Amino acid sequence: MIIRPRPHWLRMLFVLRGSVLPDILPQLMAATLFAVLVTALHGQLFAWKVPLNFVPFSLIGLTLAIFLGFRNSTSYARYWEARTLWGTLLNETRSLVRQARTLTDVPQHAPALAMVLAAFVHALRHQLRGTDAAADMRRLLPAADCERLATARFKPAVLLLMAGEWLQARRQDGSLQPVLVPAMEAPLCKLGEALGGCERIAGTPIPFTYAVIIHRTIYLYCLLLPFGLVDSIGFMTPVIVAFIAYTFFALEALGAELEEPFGTAPNDLALDAMSQMIEATLRELTGEVLPPAPQHKDVLFLT
Repeated sequence: MIIRPRPHWLRMLFVLRGSVLPDILPQLMAATLFAVLVTALHGQLFAWKVPLNFVPFSLIGLTLAIFLGFRNSTSYARYWEARTLWGTLLNETRSLVRQARTLTDVPQHAPALAMVLAAFVHALRHQLRGTDAAADMRRLLPAADCERLATARFKPAVLLLMAGEWLQARRQDGSLQPVLVPAMEAPLCKLGEALGGCERIAGTPIPFTYAVIIHRTIYLYCLLLPFGLVDSIGFMTPVIVAFIAYTFFALEALGAELEEPFGTAPNDLALDAMSQMIEATLRELTGEVLPPAPQHKDVLFLT
């Protein structure tokens, strides 16, 4: 996820990193070149003059803009909910480690819980992205726990179970008073809710028919638009078509990108950085001295 100070207005016109222009450039160039061809032929197709004007495009364009706005609002709602859920991961893992240090009579057990929680965050990132979590698990957990996770299909859920078993062990050895168990169980339940929320977003995309309708309408609109403009604006037709096509293509691409917030596109959530930050803060809460934080040029982390 790219978050950086707003550049100068002139530089903003030419920013590529974080924009969707590289993704839509081929179809944008194709639409513009087709508009140039239509303008050169003055709206004739195989010696037949296409009888169109701007009136139907005004009506269709308004409807299309409303549809695109709905699609992008829905996509951003998914994106923001995903970000909120990862903020919950940070807050609740911090609370658990803090309680492990202050509510138990043997705070030396807290680092073990912190590593399980850090492994949970990394395992969730890998599950959402469909990548292999083995390397992070070996880095954070004992060999026995890694073997237990090796055959697990839903590793984050198993790691939450392991965190619950840590609470059970502390209650059984007397280092955690039974009356305090609910206080530490509550953050675990919230982590389980955050896990389920992330799985729901990842496993339930926006219905495909929305993308199909918008995609077809946009391309047909941009294909026919030059025929409706050439008689009224002449040689400026390719310029206006390029501008309108850029707007519609970009909004469609942006909605598709935000719809899946757990990916690796520039505007997706920075799960790698957030996972590392959560791990670092949990290590620090257990008393571990951390190296200086790396300086990220473009990425800022928000809770």
